[in-house]
Amino acid sequence: MLRTAVLATVCAVALSGCVIIASDTAERTIIAPATSPSVQATPESRYAAALSDSRRLPEEVARDPLRKPADMLAMMNLQPGHVIADIRPEEGYFTRLFAPVVGAGGHVYAFVPNQTAGRENAFADTLASTYSNTSRVTGQLETMTFDQPLDVVFMGEEYHDFTIPRFNVDVAAMNRRVFEVLKPGGLYVILDHQAAPGAGISVSGTLHRIEAAELRRQVEAAGFIFDGESGAVRVPSDDHTLSVFDASIRGKTDRFVYRFRKPL
Repeated sequence: MLRTAVLATVCAVALSGCVIIASDTAERTIIAPATSPSVQATPESRYAAALSDSRRLPEEVARDPLRKPADMLAMMNLQPGHVIADIRPEEGYFTRLFAPVVGAGGHVYAFVPNQTAGRENAFADTLASTYSNTSRVTGQLETMTFDQPLDVVFMGEEYHDFTIPRFNVDVAAMNRRVFEVLKPGGLYVILDHQAAPGAGISVSGTLHRIEAAELRRQVEAAGFIFDGESGAVRVPSDDHTLSVFDASIRGKTDRFVYRFRKPL
């Protein structure tokens, strides 16, 4: 009776199941996991699962070799439970990757600027109906608001547009607002097309490029700390003189990815 009680106690404490095997000579007790152990998911495996998610559009999957999405996800250290805003997601190439990675415990905000809402709200609504952890937010970039603090804010090839005068965006105010909506230690990750050295924002409206050094200057002015860059989508053969929409270079431009961190 005492032996049985002890065995029961050991099994309960182990919290992992208990198997009693009887033989002709003795009773042997083996404490083992109730279920077979599984390999713990790694960031790489989570990103691979997102890339193979069946909800991705075929035309977006075809862009993967040039866009290096696994490198982008790693750059922002995206994890289950994270809350991320995809600023001006358009058709949702990156949103469709973010949603599976952050999972049910996280959230993705597909933020559509007022300036493009007439055309792009429908895209974001489609994303929200496809992914239960995704919602559309439409608003002004300088006063963007979310219902919880963010771990990451991402802009994919959009920042340069916001510096074009016709968009009428106060970029300094936008960057300050990004700073405010992030958690301490949160990341601001920006992917964009590189302009020639010294170009600043002068070709944003013509070539749709921005000089990385100028973008960094603007973002750091809002209080961010530069936290690294990725060379995954750099293209040294691009001489930075063509529009990103030129057929000879479209999708193959020299791009930079900068990561900024909000101080703790």
